[in-house]
Order: sequence, then C-alpha cells, then structure tokens
Amino acid sequence: MAHPPTYDEGPALARLREIALALPDAAEKLSHGSLAFYTTKVFAYFGGSEKVGDGHIRHRSSVLVRADPIELPALRESPTCYLPMYLGVAGWVGVHLDRDPDWDEVAELVETSYRLTAGPRRVQRLDAPRGGTP
Repeated sequence: MAHPPTYDEGPALARLREIALALPDAAEKLSHGSLAFYTTKVFAYFGGSEKVGDGHIRHRSSVLVRADPIELPALRESPTCYLPMYLGVAGWVGVHLDRDPDWDEVAELVETSYRLTAGPRRVQRLDAPRGGTP
C-alpha cells in the first residue's frame, strides 16, 4: 500500500525544486509519502512532521534539511523552523515555507545540507567556476 502524500503541491514546492535540482547530480524521488531530493544520500525532504505532546503536527509546506552543526542551535530557536520527528535527533531541521520564507536563506540551507551529504567530488563540481570543467 502506498503512503499518502505528506506534502502540498504549489508554488513553494516549485521554488524548492528549482533550488534543489540545480545542484550537481541532484534528483527527486517519492519516499514514504514525502518528496526527497538526493544524490546518493537524501539532502532535503519536502514536507515533515513535528512531535507535539502525544501527537504530531504535519507541516505539508516545509523543507527538512541537514543543518551545519554550528548553525543548528540558532535555527532551532528561529520561529521559521521546527524540530522534525525522527530526523531532528540526527541534526536535521524543518523550515516553514508557507510563512513568506526568505528564499535566499532556504537556498543556503539546502546547499549546506547538500554539501554535508553529496560527497567531495560533487561539492568540488558545485564550487567549480560556472562554465569551467570540474
């Protein structure tokens, strides 16, 4: 049985796709009802959940990214972010995309997550001058 979608289609997803799929070798797949952006490892999920009391709140227009450990405490204090279920303990953070997000910041967070998961050759390609050879 397929998992029901945990996300909403719309302008936020279109913008996130544009950001994520511009990264070297990035692709998209459906995983357990969520959209996952990945190379060999997932670097972002669209849609997530937050534990609240004995239940949870689903954030259908959000992105989950692996955060830089130095930035993680500040992100977790930000009202634009939340601690996602399951992945939060592994250094991931959820970012609301339905609250007029700063898309430059979202792009930076997605790129940081990519850098933490994509491997050195892909990061080298990301850092190569535009139009140059890696």
